[in-house]
Amino acid sequence: MNDAEPPWPDPARPPEPAWVPEPNPWAPNWAAAPPVPIAPPRNRLWGAVAGVLIVVLTISLVAATIPRRVDGHAFAAPGAGTGRTHSSGTEVKPVPELARNPLLDAGITPGPATCTLPELGRDPDQLQFYYGKLADCLQESWRPALDKANEPRLLVTVSVTLPKDAKDSACGDAPTESEAVAYYCGGDTTIYAPADWMLADAGLNKARHIATIAHEYGHHVQRESGILSAAADRMTSPDEDSAADKEIVRRIELQANCFGALFLAAVAGTGSISRSLANAAVADYGRADDSDTHGSRAHQLSWAKAGYDGKTTKSCDTWSAPAAEVS
Repeated sequence: MNDAEPPWPDPARPPEPAWVPEPNPWAPNWAAAPPVPIAPPRNRLWGAVAGVLIVVLTISLVAATIPRRVDGHAFAAPGAGTGRTHSSGTEVKPVPELARNPLLDAGITPGPATCTLPELGRDPDQLQFYYGKLADCLQESWRPALDKANEPRLLVTVSVTLPKDAKDSACGDAPTESEAVAYYCGGDTTIYAPADWMLADAGLNKARHIATIAHEYGHHVQRESGILSAAADRMTSPDEDSAADKEIVRRIELQANCFGALFLAAVAGTGSISRSLANAAVADYGRADDSDTHGSRAHQLSWAKAGYDGKTTKSCDTWSAPAAEVS
């Protein structure tokens, strides 16, 4: 197979009606499904943000790539802001900084990893196994970047079922299916990707599943580094609904796209993630409509491309970018 990079899709291209179950690198499948309409956000960053993030002290819940509405409550994220010890005996702590975060220093990049993924299927146990293996690969790839930045790297759990009720979750009430496809809870470092929600959104499209989980893991990297904590400190309004707060949220979400694509650049062409599948997963970040919390469709894709092409965390510094590039 020719591994040459295909041209990126035109964000203005109309969606195609046909479903393409297997990603085609020459026609990336961001247009295989119509754009998801954006619900007007009732976002409480201290509780939740639509398809964005839920800040729980240092930020506990981050919802999916598709902009949706979420309401929640504030809970302290266990271990947030505290030191942890690596096997080397060195204590590491999150650094509550944005552009000056050590994770965004020059020369830091996820490492290579061979993702050996099982078959993707509709059975919840099969989906759970697939996500678990993908999370293992994400952990392996991001480990050297967090180690070089001397920041924590807690393990992530992926769950294809929602907590039974708020008492079972460190992030309070879960969003509904109409509000999110998947979300990240920093309080228990878990990516919740309910099987029926994910299958309704992505079917068996591997690129879409991989792009979503990689984006949610990007929020975990933001939590571990201290970026989410620093972002929470910048919020200015009680409901996080001001123009300034929405810009902060867009910078968070666009960086998560960039981090997701950064991982894809590190693993493309090895194991189960071929270069064509990685190309299609990156292109999938450009499938949503314009959003005041996720950014324009063009910017959602352009920041993913920045990570995929730049290959370093510095390429994902949305915090230093002018406002026009995160609109």
